[in-house]
Amino acid sequence: MSTVYSQSFQELEPWIRTEVELQAVLGRGDRGAAVRRAQEWLTLSGHGVVIDGDFGPATERAVTAFQTRRGLVPSRKVDHETWAELTGPMTSVLRQRLDSSMPLGEATLVYARAHLQSAPREVGGANRGPWVRLYMRGHQGAEYAWCAGFVTFLMRQAADSMAAELPIAGSFSCDTLAAQAEKAGVLVVEADASPETVTPGSLFLVRRTAGDWTHTGLVVEADDDTFTTIEGNTNDAGDREGYEVCARTRSWTKKDFVLL
Repeated sequence: MSTVYSQSFQELEPWIRTEVELQAVLGRGDRGAAVRRAQEWLTLSGHGVVIDGDFGPATERAVTAFQTRRGLVPSRKVDHETWAELTGPMTSVLRQRLDSSMPLGEATLVYARAHLQSAPREVGGANRGPWVRLYMRGHQGAEYAWCAGFVTFLMRQAADSMAAELPIAGSFSCDTLAAQAEKAGVLVVEADASPETVTPGSLFLVRRTAGDWTHTGLVVEADDDTFTTIEGNTNDAGDREGYEVCARTRSWTKKDFVLL
């Protein structure tokens, strides 16, 4: 599916603009939140440094190495060109816009694949870093498990792109997603789930007990025994408190679904 791209971030929510815009050039001796963000992106780019908000010699060396690897002038400072390179994985998915109409579930999958390709993951601690803050409206920390925030962000990105209505509002909570879906008549319980009833782009909910769901993600494709997914806050082991966006294969057991 081809896409068109927005030329500006002016329409973005303030917490998103904070992640992708650089207010001032950063260099040796600077301190604060902007330096922390630069250190996070350096680490995500393979130039790991201590994320302490202090632009010291280690950060300067990492910046120079990043600039050299990317073919930039090695200025030893995080200037606007360097910042654009650092944050490129995020800005690319934020600029993406669909150029044709399609079902909301399919559109959500288009965005999910784009995010997966950008390799979102935590950095600086559990449930922390720029990708977590993007999906969790600026929040981060141990209490902010972000799987539901991830699918909610994707749904809203798809709906905004196509000027479509969402069947559910979305939430940071899996239990709330299930409650919203049940109220809207779009919840499919395990007993009724099949490749015919669960369409691509539907949400899956991992059910721990009746009325208690612990993890969520998107259904990509399904067959009689399994379905493939794109999901956040997981890992190769399928943990619900992981650290990245992954593509996985899951069984139908103990899963309920939300149709988009």
